[in-house]
Amino acid sequence: MSGVVLSVDNIGKAYVEYASELQRFARWFGFPVKPKAEHWVLRHLTFRIATGESVGLIGQNGAGKSTVLKMISGTTQPSEGKVALRGRVSALLELGLGFNPELTGRENAIYSAGLMGLPQSRIQTLMPSIEEFAEIGEYFDQPMRTYSSGMQMRVAFSVATAVRPDILIVDEALSVGDAYFVHKCFQRIREFREAGTTLLIVSHDPTAIQSLCDRAILLDDGRMVLDGEPQQVFDYYNALVAEKENRTVRTERSSSGRIVTQSGTGEAVIEDVALTDGGGLPVEYIGVGQAAALRVRARVVQGIERLVFGYTIRDHLGRPMFGTNTHYTDQPCQHLKSGDRVEFVVRFPMNLGPGTYSVSVALTSAETHLVNNYQWRDLALVFTVANIGLPPFVGSAWIPAAIEVSALDREPTA
Repeated sequence: MSGVVLSVDNIGKAYVEYASELQRFARWFGFPVKPKAEHWVLRHLTFRIATGESVGLIGQNGAGKSTVLKMISGTTQPSEGKVALRGRVSALLELGLGFNPELTGRENAIYSAGLMGLPQSRIQTLMPSIEEFAEIGEYFDQPMRTYSSGMQMRVAFSVATAVRPDILIVDEALSVGDAYFVHKCFQRIREFREAGTTLLIVSHDPTAIQSLCDRAILLDDGRMVLDGEPQQVFDYYNALVAEKENRTVRTERSSSGRIVTQSGTGEAVIEDVALTDGGGLPVEYIGVGQAAALRVRARVVQGIERLVFGYTIRDHLGRPMFGTNTHYTDQPCQHLKSGDRVEFVVRFPMNLGPGTYSVSVALTSAETHLVNNYQWRDLALVFTVANIGLPPFVGSAWIPAAIEVSALDREPTA
C-alpha cells in the first residue's frame, strides 16, 4: 500500500432554497445572492485513502454517507472543499441510477460502460462476460422496466466491475440482491482487493465491513465521529444507535491497548466479567471443546421492574459467533431494588475454532438495547482458544464429526 489515491478535504454539501428562480439563475452566474434558506447535510469532512486500502463508511440513515459517495464519484458537486482522485473509478451507487427502463439490459449495459469511458470495441468484447456474470438469462434482452430490483442490481454490478478499477465505490445497492448473487459479488470484490483495487463501501452489515475493510469511518448528522479499526467503529456506532442523544456514550483504552466502548443510563451496572474453566477458575486461555463458563456480576443502582442480561461472543474481526439473553431464555429478573446484586453464569462447551475472541455484555429491560439500555460494554473480556490434543481442523467452530469410509464395488469394464 503506497500513495494517496483518494483525498477528501473539508468537503460539505448544502441544499439551498431561493426566494425565486431568478435569484437561483443569478447565483449560477456569480452574482452575490443571499438564499432564503440553507440546509447543510454534510460539513467539514476530511480523510485520505491510500492505494489498495479498503474503507467502510457507516452511519444511520440520513448521516450523509450516500452524499459523500456521490461527491467522490462526481455525480454531485460539494458546496465547499474539494475531492481529489487518482486512477479509474467505478461506482455502484443508487439502484438503477443512469438506467433507462425502456432499454434492454444489454442496451443499458452498453450505455453505462460507455459512460465509464470504455471504447465500443472493448465494450463488445466484455459483453459476454457481463451477461454471464449477471445470470439473468433471456431477460438481458428485455426492457429493464420488467426487471425486479435484484435483477437491476445484477446488471449494475456486472457492468461496474467488468473491468477492475483503481477505485471501487459501492453503496448499499447490494442489500437488495439474493444471497447467492451477493456472495458472488463479495467474492469479486475480494479478488479486486487482492489485485490492488482501493475499496470504499457503504453498508449496514458489520460482517461485510469487518471482513472487507482495513478501517471504517463513522458519520453522524453530517459529520465525522470516528475513523479507526472496523470493530472499534462499529462498537461506537452500536452505542450511538442505543443512545440517540449521545449523552452516555464513552470510550476508553483498556490495559491491552484496545478501544472499549460503553454506553448506558446506569440504573444497573456490570461489576465483574470473567471466563472460567470447568473447575471454576478464571482463565484467559482455553482449549477447543473444553468446558467453560462466562460469569457476570451486576449491581442495581436504581430500582427497576425488569432486568435482562445478554452477551455476544465475537471473533477477532468483531463478527458474532454466538449470543443470547435472558429474555430469550425466559429468565428475566423482576422488581429489583437499589443495592440488589445478581450473578449470571453461562455454562457452555468451548466449541470455537482456535483464535482470539471477545465478549460483549449488556443489561437491558427487554430483548434489545434500544428500549432501556442500562449498560452495554463491548470488549468486556478477551480470551484465546487453542487446539489442545484434538485432530487438526479449520474454521471458526468445533463440530465433531464421524466420517465413514467404505470401499464400493468396481464398475464393470467394457
